[in-house]
Amino acid sequence: MKAMPGDRLIIDGDSDRVGEVIGVPHADGSPPYVVKWRRGGHIALVSPDSYASLVPADSAGAARAERVQPARGPRPAGNRL
Repeated sequence: MKAMPGDRLIIDGDSDRVGEVIGVPHADGSPPYVVKWRRGGHIALVSPDSYASLVPADSAGAARAERVQPARGPRPAGNRL
């Protein structure tokens, strides 16, 4: 697994566990990564396991990762993902 700042890290495919890679201490892009979690905004040093996935910042998948958010109450009928 290789990452660059701006990539999205998703743990176990869980929409509550999505973060943005904001730091990559190793020049080759290998873990651990400094990640800012979307939910709560805390920053942590993360060594992802085999259940984690990276979505490159420059891919169409990054836009989808941006939309992954936990439900916060009922959504209006016209606002479905």
